[in-house]
Amino acid sequence: MNKIFSMSRKDVLTFVIFSAVVLLMPIWLQPFGAAYPDLMQKFAIFGILAIGFNVLFGLTGYLSFGHAAFLGVGSYTAVWTFKLFSMNPIPALILAVIMAGLFALAIGYVSLRRSGIYFSILTLAFAQMSYNLAYSVLTPITNGETGLQLELQDPRVIDSAFGSTSDGSLPVSNLFGLVDMNGIPGFYFCAVFLIIGFFITQRIFASPFGMMLRAIKSNQTRMNYTGFNTRPYTLTAFVISGMFAGLAGGLMAVTDPLAGAERMQWTASGEIVLMTILGGVGTLIGPVVGAWLIKYFENIFSSFNESVLHNLFAFLPDGVEKFVVEITSMFVGEGWHLTLGLIFMLVVTFLPGGMMEGFRRIGSLFNRDGGDKAKPNEKTPAPAPAE
Repeated sequence: MNKIFSMSRKDVLTFVIFSAVVLLMPIWLQPFGAAYPDLMQKFAIFGILAIGFNVLFGLTGYLSFGHAAFLGVGSYTAVWTFKLFSMNPIPALILAVIMAGLFALAIGYVSLRRSGIYFSILTLAFAQMSYNLAYSVLTPITNGETGLQLELQDPRVIDSAFGSTSDGSLPVSNLFGLVDMNGIPGFYFCAVFLIIGFFITQRIFASPFGMMLRAIKSNQTRMNYTGFNTRPYTLTAFVISGMFAGLAGGLMAVTDPLAGAERMQWTASGEIVLMTILGGVGTLIGPVVGAWLIKYFENIFSSFNESVLHNLFAFLPDGVEKFVVEITSMFVGEGWHLTLGLIFMLVVTFLPGGMMEGFRRIGSLFNRDGGDKAKPNEKTPAPAPAE
């Protein structure tokens, strides 16, 4: 147990800084116009989703295009828990993580019989089957295209047993009846799980299990030739990653108690991959940065319209203003995906390691005169004679 919680000074510093950045979001996001609860909740939830996906993709190299299925399973499980048992988010999240883990175990057991592009196609196929099942076949469970929502006549047996009564409006998820999970309290509830998830991922990266996953990514064929069975390790990583996605899906239902099949579409899985690559595959903080960046563009840039742009460029001459607005409007509002695509193209072309590689390059500029150059009074050691 001590080995699990023992951390190097660098890991402790990283964890403290990350926790401070997450908890202080309402302050430092103010200048960016993003310090409102709904967006900060998305930052926390999709950060959890990205770091969980990175356990699989970043450490083992297995690229899954089906992780949105686990996101949907977590959401549906949480909403059903609210409907049947209680509006307390803790049981809902526990069941969401368990159900997503079991679902990931079943899919991973089949998909991990193949590797490379074949593994990716299998996970994509499973995700699309899950989407179609949720959208049409399993409508008694998922409510089809309408989505699963709370209703006044839901039994909620645990809440009823403890005398919780409805005032005629739909209930809100609440922590033991004390704090409603919306607004700033909802954000901090999600933020705590993001910090816990980051800590778990940090421990996985530094553990012998994480080193084994890196070895599998480096050369799985050589490990198989030595007689080492890699499947239990890759399957464990797949299940852990699926449980993170289930937790993210459960938190979505906690902050907004509904679940729809659209959360299981292949485009949602592609967005998870995009977040991880944009931030930096295999890094601890990179996927979280990628998730925050994408969600910021989605919610801020997509809200810009021509009237906002006209106000923004009002200082320009009329003809120039109109021209600039017409050009800029292609990259914001409904066209914000074009901006995201350009950013992704630039990052992949010039920063193959993602945003974290860019941060490292910037850091190296300040350390250029550091340890790379020998000190003036330092003599370069003579080369040892060849043996």
